[in-house]
Amino acid sequence: MTVNPKTLLPFFRRRNAQSHFSPADEERIVAAIREAEARTSGEIRVYIESRCRFVDPVDRAMELFFQLQMDRTQDRNGVLLYLAMKDRQLAVFGDEGIHARVGSSYWNEEVAKMLSAFRGDRKVEGLVTIVRDIGEALVAHFPYQKDDRNELPDNLVFGA
Repeated sequence: MTVNPKTLLPFFRRRNAQSHFSPADEERIVAAIREAEARTSGEIRVYIESRCRFVDPVDRAMELFFQLQMDRTQDRNGVLLYLAMKDRQLAVFGDEGIHARVGSSYWNEEVAKMLSAFRGDRKVEGLVTIVRDIGEALVAHFPYQKDDRNELPDNLVFGA
């Protein structure tokens, strides 16, 4: 049986990015996302890849934000946490609804906290903490309403 290497490439790329987190790590991060989203109409997603194609990781986060259709939430309150593990880059991108309420300084503070955790080799704790922090900001500005629904998947997304 002959296998076209190009058909296997997405598997190996995903595996490469995914290898930075154990299944238990993934479960902890997803649990933090679900816990945060249970109290808000906001949406949080985490996208992890090995390399960033852009000089500025915020540009990559913005591209992924729109590819993942996170701009289609009712209140425009989606937040994407982006990590490029081998390049050691990260960014947070919030949609216009939440960004208008918290501003750039808030995102910069959260990125600084996550960077501190990553420097201490506490990447899972850093992600869980930033998810919880962003969840609190979303709760303050977009509290859960009885008709809210989960508009986006909670799973981690692994890229190349």
